Amino acid sequence: MTDLLIVYHSRTGGSRQMAEAAYDAAREETGTVLKTAGETGPGDLLDARGYIFCAPENLAAIAGEMKEFFDRCYYDVLGRIEGRPYAQMICAGSDGSNALRQTARIAQGWRLKPVQEPFIICTHAQTKEQILAEKTIPADELEKCRELGQALAAGLAMGVF
Repeated sequence: MTDLLIVYHSRTGGSRQMAEAAYDAAREETGTVLKTAGETGPGDLLDARGYIFCAPENLAAIAGEMKEFFDRCYYDVLGRIEGRPYAQMICAGSDGSNALRQTARIAQGWRLKPVQEPFIICTHAQTKEQILAEKTIPADELEKCRELGQALAAGLAMGVF
């Protein structure tokens, strides 16, 4: 069984950098797996003791590939992962709050336990060119991701969650 599963989707690199930062810190604490939303299935969720979900907000909603992951896995794990800890990170151009709410609502349906405050990293991308461009997340923002990954992994390793 995997201790921590980090699931992410990224088209322009922002969410990928965030997920990788959390993964790098988490794997120093406990067994951690990093997977894209497209390659993650119900078995991965069942095999993990805790989760970090990391996605971009697109058009004021959770990115389609991440939503498809939740849609594809939802009923196969419903009632089978209750009480497991989770955290989330959102990469957004200007807001991100709706994607955060959507992910929290899905996690609530699974009866997951939020154990870290979710957060949004804003890239301030507002034009078509900025939105479609490859992102570079600043080091201080990536540090938040590392801290979240390390804290969740350490809690799992110590049996806190």
